[in-house]
Amino acid sequence: MSDGDGDGQRDESEGRGQEGAGDRPASEDPNAGEQYHLEVSPGDVAGSVLLPGDPGRVETITAAWDDHDVVADHREYRTATGTYDGVPVSVTSTGIGSPSAAIAVEELARVGADTLLRVGSCGAIREEASVGDLVITTGAVRQEGTSKEYVREDYPASADHAVVGALVTAAERLDYDYHLGVTASTDSFYAGQGRPGFEGFEAAGSDDLVADLREANVWNFEMEAASILTLANLYGLRAGAVCTVYANRVTGEFRTEGERRAAEVATEAVSVLAEMDAAADRAGARRWHPGLELGLGE
Repeated sequence: MSDGDGDGQRDESEGRGQEGAGDRPASEDPNAGEQYHLEVSPGDVAGSVLLPGDPGRVETITAAWDDHDVVADHREYRTATGTYDGVPVSVTSTGIGSPSAAIAVEELARVGADTLLRVGSCGAIREEASVGDLVITTGAVRQEGTSKEYVREDYPASADHAVVGALVTAAERLDYDYHLGVTASTDSFYAGQGRPGFEGFEAAGSDDLVADLREANVWNFEMEAASILTLANLYGLRAGAVCTVYANRVTGEFRTEGERRAAEVATEAVSVLAEMDAAADRAGARRWHPGLELGLGE
């Protein structure tokens, strides 16, 4: 693995690498070349990056692309870059949960990524969301701890409006059933989502958790969206999330099918975003907005 300047080898005996700019370890230099965890460098990733949790889903996602190359594979982080409909796109797996997802956001941003799409599976807490349906996130309840290390708890984890619009457009194009709404991101798959722990252990408040979130019009549980959206907003990046429903916590339905749907919608959304950005450029607008489709603001 190269050091922060990209022209030497890391001294593993020192554990954290050679010293970079300002006497910081090279791996902690925001302007460093190869990143410490992802092992990607500037030029390795496209502006738009899909973020599944499972490294195994990288192959599922890239199967629909025109072409791709795996550019890095380290720990839970596997990265591939290619094209879809002629548009550059990358995918980086993040592992499970917000701590590792935040690392991915940090290091992808440092090598030039500007649009992040969380892709994965989720548990629905609304009867209307059947197994195999998609949930497109408009914002997330920050029930994880990672984003709290960055900003006060009342800061919103909101999805970028253009990314949400692109995901909706993609789902419509592909004729997949989807729902639009708020997601709850947790640090725990079991106690944090109201499930019993080992030998029936129940965390305080877990009995009411699902009911309380349903009353608040929350659609689903997952474990990464809140941190990804929060960091994206802090860093001026575009971000959104789309997940396939694997389980419905209200009806008890469970099936691990439809995995490709979220991947296909997120990939198509990258193409849609390219179309939207081109429309904004033609109109001389700073960003795409719905008025451009109506002939307003041109």
